[in-house]
Amino acid sequence: MQKMNSNEIVFDDICFSYGKNEVLHHVSTTIKLLSFTAIIGPSGTGKTILCQLIPRFWDVSGGRISMGGADIRHVPTEDVMQKISMMFQKVYLFEDSIANNIRFGKPGATFEAVRAAKAAQCDEFIMSPPNGYETLVEEGGSNLSGGEKQRISIARAILKDSPIIILDEATSALDAENEHQILKAVDGLTRNKTVIMIAHRIESIRKADHIIAIENDKIVQEGTHEQLLSKKGLYADFIHTRQEAGGWKLKT
Repeated sequence: MQKMNSNEIVFDDICFSYGKNEVLHHVSTTIKLLSFTAIIGPSGTGKTILCQLIPRFWDVSGGRISMGGADIRHVPTEDVMQKISMMFQKVYLFEDSIANNIRFGKPGATFEAVRAAKAAQCDEFIMSPPNGYETLVEEGGSNLSGGEKQRISIARAILKDSPIIILDEATSALDAENEHQILKAVDGLTRNKTVIMIAHRIESIRKADHIIAIENDKIVQEGTHEQLLSKKGLYADFIHTRQEAGGWKLKT
């Protein structure tokens, strides 16, 4: 087994396939310590798979992913998972109390769970029912709204306090109030962390230190917002499409 010396993540000529269907093709990039990396591209181009390979939901078909210089395939899985908190579009909550769902990120925590809930902007709705934090989450979280479930998952990640945060930005289907609350919670979650975000909102993408544009199963562009917007290609097309949809202009 190998040891990780830092939280820097390196994708070294990786490939990934579902059977004969190649999803990622010779991808190489580096996620630097305490950086904010935004990943953009059309649907079905491997953005989510790229993120899910880091916690080893699957292993690469070729190449290697290293964290702190160690090939993650040769690091104990629990050590890798301790480094990472994830929030994908589909939030999974257990049929248990809200408190225990938050404490899943750090079993045994009590007062810390309340602090995490407040930081995630969910203390107010949790305390509305008579049982508060002991309110039972029904199967699939059916007694909670989409925004409430997402904020509970953020509270879970805040409590876990991992140095690497992986986010699939999922605010497009939410009303303005829920979106505002979740973005505020995400700001608290990602402070002083290495952040990897599958990004859809121009405001989020512009803040990134490092933007990766993926198309046809490979990285086609990398750089900052200003660098990529000045070039022809996927990123400029992506931004201009969103500008037109929103009816507003964006200055470089």
